[in-house]
Amino acid sequence: MGRCRVSSPVPIRPALFESAAQCERTGPCYPARSLKESAAAAMGIHDVHAHLTHPLLREHSDAVLDRAAKAGLSRIISNGLNPEDNAAVAALARRNQLVLPAFGLYPVDAVLPEMLAMGMEYPREAGAWTGEEAVQWVNKHCDDAVAIGEIGLDGYWVPEELWDRQEQLFRSLVQLAIDRDKPIIIHSRKRERRCLEILEEMGTRRANFHCFGGKVKLARRVAEAGFYLSIPANARRSQSFTRMLETLPRSQLLLETDCPYLAPQRGEDNEPGNVAVTADYAAELWDEDSDAVVRQLEENFFRLFRVEP
Repeated sequence: MGRCRVSSPVPIRPALFESAAQCERTGPCYPARSLKESAAAAMGIHDVHAHLTHPLLREHSDAVLDRAAKAGLSRIISNGLNPEDNAAVAALARRNQLVLPAFGLYPVDAVLPEMLAMGMEYPREAGAWTGEEAVQWVNKHCDDAVAIGEIGLDGYWVPEELWDRQEQLFRSLVQLAIDRDKPIIIHSRKRERRCLEILEEMGTRRANFHCFGGKVKLARRVAEAGFYLSIPANARRSQSFTRMLETLPRSQLLLETDCPYLAPQRGEDNEPGNVAVTADYAAELWDEDSDAVVRQLEENFFRLFRVEP
């Protein structure tokens, strides 16, 4: 989720609601060139981490998905955060074949009741479920999901005294993914190294680290372990993500938007179609034909998620 932005995140902001409404009236929030000239328009491309049920997008999701299709996207993985959000993701996927559902438990949501009980502030209320009940929801419905996610560890919002509890729930979900042979989509903010240690310790084989905020050297370890890293749409203005595109094995890279966060232009709402912008940027950095770049990303996507082309 968009909490890996440089600035302090607030999931629901009135100003962004106005911006989203403006997008609905005037068209795409991403450059028109991406719709017409990008490699994505000629071949299928994928957004492996979106939040289409976020309040900024859900009220006009049909328009967002229409723009994504015009940008050349063939798959969008919409990630759930908790039981209510997972159910909304499932409903959206049933309505639109472009959407693939991932069911998870956002690592802040996993311990949010405990955080609020400690008097901490967070811009979202806790749900009427325990962490164990949220894990059971995923267990019950995961056959309908393409992946388990997003799940992971968060050391930015979550205080250290709750890390053991957070890790307990994370391990339960990792084991569930292993038992059910599902890939995992990882949130690892400020806990990147620990997430990697747990995945390796538990014998995980299929995982993608979304919006990796650790050092490029650690990202290289993630790739060497056989895991994937998805690069967000703000890569051009991020030195770290640019270095990852330049130096990590191309066989271990994917694209994401984390929409509505992390847009190519600061201050705008993001949409899935913006993965085309990142694909174009990768082609520049790799000095490769755009079709070859998209073909590589397609191969990586199908290798990890094992969905039909």
